[in-house]
Amino acid sequence: MIFRRVAFAWAVILVWCGAGFAQDNVVWVQIEAQPSLSEATDRARAYAADVPDVNGFSLGGGWYGIALGPYTRPDAEQVLRVYRNEGVIPRDSYIALGTTFRQQFWPVGANVLDRGAVEAPVDTPAASPPVEPTPAAEPVAAPPAPDETRAEAQRSERLLTRAGREQLQIMLKWAGVYPGAIDGAFGRGTRAAMSAWQDQKGFEATGILTTGQRAALLRDYNAVLNDLGLASVRDETAGIEIILPMDVVAFQKYEYPFAHYTSSGEIDATVLLISQAGDQSTLFGLYDIMQTLDIVPLDGPRERRDLSFTLVGEDATRISETRVSLQDGQIKGFTLIWPAGDEERRSRLIAEMSNSLERLAGVIPPSATTEEQAIDLVSGLEVRKPRLSRSGFFVDRRGTVITTSEVVGSCGRVTLDSETEADVALVDAARGVAVLTPTTDLAPLAVARFSDITPRLQSEVATSGYSFEGVLGAPSMTFGTLSDVRGLGGEPDVLRMDMGTLPGDAGGPVLDAGGGVLGMLLPEAQSGRALPQGVRFALDRGALQGVLEQAGMAAAGTDSATPIDPVDLTGEATGMTVLVSCWD
Repeated sequence: MIFRRVAFAWAVILVWCGAGFAQDNVVWVQIEAQPSLSEATDRARAYAADVPDVNGFSLGGGWYGIALGPYTRPDAEQVLRVYRNEGVIPRDSYIALGTTFRQQFWPVGANVLDRGAVEAPVDTPAASPPVEPTPAAEPVAAPPAPDETRAEAQRSERLLTRAGREQLQIMLKWAGVYPGAIDGAFGRGTRAAMSAWQDQKGFEATGILTTGQRAALLRDYNAVLNDLGLASVRDETAGIEIILPMDVVAFQKYEYPFAHYTSSGEIDATVLLISQAGDQSTLFGLYDIMQTLDIVPLDGPRERRDLSFTLVGEDATRISETRVSLQDGQIKGFTLIWPAGDEERRSRLIAEMSNSLERLAGVIPPSATTEEQAIDLVSGLEVRKPRLSRSGFFVDRRGTVITTSEVVGSCGRVTLDSETEADVALVDAARGVAVLTPTTDLAPLAVARFSDITPRLQSEVATSGYSFEGVLGAPSMTFGTLSDVRGLGGEPDVLRMDMGTLPGDAGGPVLDAGGGVLGMLLPEAQSGRALPQGVRFALDRGALQGVLEQAGMAAAGTDSATPIDPVDLTGEATGMTVLVSCWD
């Protein structure tokens, strides 16, 4: 039967591009190339119904080739001649070397690149027996197939799709000879780049690349990916088929909605296949959740559209890129986490993965999860955690916060209640106090009012703070007594208390029974001297008011001589208390 000829792409590779190729004895008959894995698979299946030895291989750049073989060179030439004459294969099929092929996709599970030649399916004419006494003629080696003439190169170039022409410009730009735009138009700039590349490689500088020269450019371009073991992976559970670096990662587990492929070699890389049912709300929720994960560093561009999103996060050691889209009620995509400093290979791998992703039937079921559960894990992935968290309290209705300076030192960013970013307006290192202003105005439930009365020794005091550094999600109340209105060394701006607090409480307000703020709880002293259990200190309200004056603010006061109901005191204290976190 006669098959419809599919236009060859730039990725199709002619043999005989150089004299060295003539020495290779095991070769293939290249018959077709397709721009998608599904189309190439369908064509390979169609050919296999009529002829033997059909194989399919990735060619790189998102193209997939179909070839017959492998044969010895004489057998391949006979197969090519016979099948062309019979119309079984396209007229412009040709002999190709196995070095041009990458991962095999057809037949499924096969890997024949390293095996020897198989017997040809057509008869090779036997040589005529020698006639005595005339000696047998010496065998004459078939001349290498010539590279294309200028006219042939022009014809093969016209077969390139727009995507193929753009990809050729991308490769020329990568080779350092093309500074222009990627527009698929072969103008003077592109022709000059082709000439420059030909001159670099020792070809005649015609400004028109032959099929073999395009193949050589492609091989150079793909060399950076050679040691990654790129292979087409068909994950039926995730409903995704995609090219992955299988010499770098290996499947580990399913943890809804992710399929985890973790590092299996020297490169510290991770791939997550993302697959779940849902709608736009689910997509947007996934977008928000993923930004809380440790695998997505905070710095980097991110874009959310109606039916897709892209997240890029990078820090000093890694780059994480996520690409996800919603189609027909299914959310699918992937995340690649790759070491920093390897951008050329990472960006090329991202393109290979994105171009090859095929959506299959089905999604990862919600039941696909392990028994491991932890508050700081989402689908088996660590939630990003701050380096340090302490307490603070609001001092005005816009959300200005006063806290301990311990929590703002050397931070990449500071947040209030883990969500709102805050700027450090003032640090008084001598007193151990910092003033923070939120980047967006807040509406606190309560605001600190500093007590106008002199506190009585042994009176009851209370502090509100995030004792467990945010694990509980709300502040806790701790009660105690006021032991002295001076520090152990007689410091006049320090209160000493008998109170059982935890490190996370530092920076929180200390209140009297009437709800007035007496001071701010200080971190536990690091003097190297062990104090009796329960001895805690607070910076007095007068010192706090002085710090606020430095920041250009006036502190509100109150007469708190009359005790208030403990429930009201708790509401007032916790309403003004905020979690302050320092992030790397």
